[in-house]
Amino acid sequence: MGYLGNLAEVDIDIGSQPQVIRRVLVVDDSRLQRRIVSMVLTRWGFDVTEADDGAEALAICRSHPPDLVISDWVMPGMDGLEFCRAFRDLPRDSYGYFILLTSKSEKDDIACGLDAGADDFLTKPVNPSELRARIAAGDRILRMERELTEKNRLIASTLDELQKLYDSLDSDLIEARKLQQSLVSDRYRDFGVADVSLLLRSSGHVGGDLVGMFPVSDNRIGLYAIDVSGHGISSALMTARLAGYLSAVAPEQNLALFHAGAGQYRMRPPAETIAALNKLILDEMDTELYFTMILADVDLARGKVVLAQAGHPHPAIQRADGSIEWIGEGGLPVGLLPAATFEQVRFDLGPGERLLIHSDGIVECADKAGSLLDHEGLSAMLSDLRDIRGPACLEALIWILSEYSGTSDFGDDVSAILLEFKPDG
Repeated sequence: MGYLGNLAEVDIDIGSQPQVIRRVLVVDDSRLQRRIVSMVLTRWGFDVTEADDGAEALAICRSHPPDLVISDWVMPGMDGLEFCRAFRDLPRDSYGYFILLTSKSEKDDIACGLDAGADDFLTKPVNPSELRARIAAGDRILRMERELTEKNRLIASTLDELQKLYDSLDSDLIEARKLQQSLVSDRYRDFGVADVSLLLRSSGHVGGDLVGMFPVSDNRIGLYAIDVSGHGISSALMTARLAGYLSAVAPEQNLALFHAGAGQYRMRPPAETIAALNKLILDEMDTELYFTMILADVDLARGKVVLAQAGHPHPAIQRADGSIEWIGEGGLPVGLLPAATFEQVRFDLGPGERLLIHSDGIVECADKAGSLLDHEGLSAMLSDLRDIRGPACLEALIWILSEYSGTSDFGDDVSAILLEFKPDG
């Protein structure tokens, strides 16, 4: 039987030809055998190129990469094995299938061919049906490879688009963070007999915490702390709207104030204002968000404070002797129940005493073992910071909190108001 058996006499239906393998390179030092294989492959519908040795074949592969290579193993100069290794080293956009023609049948020889990069083998003389089946198998593999490549290209393109959207959103969120932080433009104010310091630190770009103060009269101020449920943009938008209801620059828009005539404003009872906010949220806003809140009316001249608490953590009073008191009635958050009522507490602050209103991001901060700071831990911190005042005290509080949790990236927003009456003398 000849080199290719009766392959040239076999007619195979071109309509069943592979769809992926189109360009075939036949490599053999025998011109006759190359022509026989090329003729049959051409009849099957393939675009066939010939080379008589490995060096010529390699040059063709560089200029016109084939989908399939059928190469004899034994050739003068660069043999099929060396050519296969060189073929695998060439840069390609897609995978090329390599069939090695050989009379070798030992397992070691087959392993050597696979190590060199061959995908399949055909023993001489070639059976036409076997050649057809090997090409079909190669076509399936290339089809899967190219489908995967296309899917990867689409995924990469989609990821690029998503990255652009993320970068745009990230830029918008950075600007949103600046805008939210601008809601607390006055972080420290000296009122003569007392100082007020504010802290607002979001766990993400934007958050749901808000703290602020607004003037009522020469010797009276309002303080508020808000923590909207959830995190992110929706919570931040809610804080922006609530800031408008407690405006420090437009008293006529501030729900906590009422006009008393002659251009003067007075503060409503804090519990009454929180109840009004509760009704407004439930009646006018189509939202599932709710928020906790503290609103305080501070008489600076007399050191008297009226405070209403709506689900917000209990504030801490640090007396002149360093002792800590926790105050407040707890209460329900705002925006849950239409009939919710809110209670007020009254207390006095003397010289050298201070009030800390804080969010749950502080007392619910966890260490590496998962233990919460809680009120006991915050009491210890305030005791350690007894001699540090103003913004420096709040900055030190953040530093200690970072040490406690093991990270400066807190899992929740952190906010606080520090009202400090100055010592006598």
